[in-house]
Amino acid sequence: MKVDKQWDAKFYDRQHSFVWQFGAQLVEQLSPQTGERILDLGCGTGHLTNEIANLGAIAIGMDSSPTMIAQARESYPQLQFEIADARNLSFVGEFDAVFSNAVLHWITEPEAVVAGVWQSLKPGGRFVAEFGGRGNVAAIIAASYRAIQAAGYPISPADNPWYFPSISEYTTLLEARGFEVTFALLFDRPTPLEDGERGIQNWLEMFARFLDGISAEAKQEIFTAIERELRPQLYRDGTWYADYRRIRIISRKP
Repeated sequence: MKVDKQWDAKFYDRQHSFVWQFGAQLVEQLSPQTGERILDLGCGTGHLTNEIANLGAIAIGMDSSPTMIAQARESYPQLQFEIADARNLSFVGEFDAVFSNAVLHWITEPEAVVAGVWQSLKPGGRFVAEFGGRGNVAAIIAASYRAIQAAGYPISPADNPWYFPSISEYTTLLEARGFEVTFALLFDRPTPLEDGERGIQNWLEMFARFLDGISAEAKQEIFTAIERELRPQLYRDGTWYADYRRIRIISRKP
């Protein structure tokens, strides 16, 4: 989860609210209890941190993006938000739970994250997370790569910024650290994108980091090519859908 000053927090809130809205189900599985100390790992603009706090927990939001944290502090000044890197957590036995929604697929060093979460939890603490799993946005990635290559830009699998593990891959990491995995699920979740016809372009602008550095003119041609390929599969009734596959994990530190 690298510090990235290019994140547009207001654009994120305005056109991508589905990210945290879908996370409300994960908060239910977290089941925060009054007085618990809970770390929201990769809190973004803080909406789910606030939901957790509203249920009585002492919630602390943490994200590597200064723009996201600035927006979270503006929206929820009563809560604590910190800029920090999930690969280098400094907490030691401070939390009853670590919660993370739609973040861990951005971190290609998962072992460091798991180690930091383990260190941050009290004995008996739980780790509740959901993020992109094996096959997530496969159609979008494939169409994007083809359009970028057709436009004359070099791109390879190494340019993919995401980590989308299988259940066995991620639970093995957790168990190797000492976690007891109590729940693991990989599921399809086709996700409607906001703003109608512009939905897929907005998504690509926000999340497709492999398009960074391409000129605006060339990028628009690439968007058009991506839309043309994906429309039969991911566009219906005036709405674009992202072909999400999510992995949801609940584990416990003995």
